[in-house]
Amino acid sequence: MSRHPADSIDHADGGKAHAVAPRAPLNVARRPDPVTEPPLVRWILTGIALLFLALFLVVPLVAVFYQALNKGLGFYLESLADPDALAAIKLTAITAGIAVPLNLVFGLAASWCIAKFEFRGKALLTTLIDLPFSVSPVISGLIYVLMFGAQGWFGPWLQAHNVQIIFAVPGIVLATIFVTFPFVARELIPLMQAQGNDEEEAAHVLGASGWQIFRRVTLPNVKWGLLYGVILCNARAMGEFGAVSVVSGHIRGQTDTMPLHVEILYNEYNFSAAFAVASVLASLALVTLALKLLAERHMSAELSDARDVPAHAGPVALPAALSSASSASSFASPSASATTAQPRKTQVSQQHPLKQGEL
Repeated sequence: MSRHPADSIDHADGGKAHAVAPRAPLNVARRPDPVTEPPLVRWILTGIALLFLALFLVVPLVAVFYQALNKGLGFYLESLADPDALAAIKLTAITAGIAVPLNLVFGLAASWCIAKFEFRGKALLTTLIDLPFSVSPVISGLIYVLMFGAQGWFGPWLQAHNVQIIFAVPGIVLATIFVTFPFVARELIPLMQAQGNDEEEAAHVLGASGWQIFRRVTLPNVKWGLLYGVILCNARAMGEFGAVSVVSGHIRGQTDTMPLHVEILYNEYNFSAAFAVASVLASLALVTLALKLLAERHMSAELSDARDVPAHAGPVALPAALSSASSASSFASPSASATTAQPRKTQVSQQHPLKQGEL
């Protein structure tokens, strides 16, 4: 083991050992961490953020409930029991109940297709999914009016067959679907891409069908991300105003959702009733926020686990059903059992060579 020259023993003087005193430690000035702000700056930034949240989030939320209960609990319940308010709440629930499941199916299929496969037009599909984020909801509502209105492209044909889309429930549902369909897909695509195709390819090698792979491997891995996207989609569907305002016609008690009913009451200077209906939307927002935080926590944990798995980790862990199927096939064929004992990458390349993204 090498030593510093100052710590060595000098044996040159007649074989006598003369110990040399060690050097004194140098007093090096400690430099501040360049990535850490001073405490004063951190306190100022934190205070600005908290003040911003208090002014633009907490205070308006408190004001909504205060104005809703300003005339007492009896008037509050009476405002919610109004037939027009109940019709608005019912229509909002129906619209969300139709739009959210359809967007769930589309988002799951689109994200699976984009994250797991390679095909022509993949970039175009990804761009079209983001289209509602770049188009104003009012413009999207006008598009449906130009297509299905009385003077639109399909208007005469719809009138001839006694089908009404604009200024009716179908138009509201179509407009809501358009402005909400990116949410599920945009939450699942990065999660599926981070998880990769290893488990699906291993399940395919073990003899699982496409539906079994999707139901027992893919879907359990993205369940929290799927819930996260559904929560965001439902919140946007219930609170959508611009596109629904264009296609609804504002027919009171028939085509008014909760946001539109709040606008009507406010324009009539019935402020307490307007805030009473708005408090229902605010309560739904708080419930959505709680569910969103829960789903976000689980989804971030799954995403971090998927990124932390090394490429040389060996065979992937499959669900119990696929593992039992693998054991049965190995018992029937000793050669298959010997091949299964090899590393997963060797197994895939020898038994069933698969390219990236192919199942």
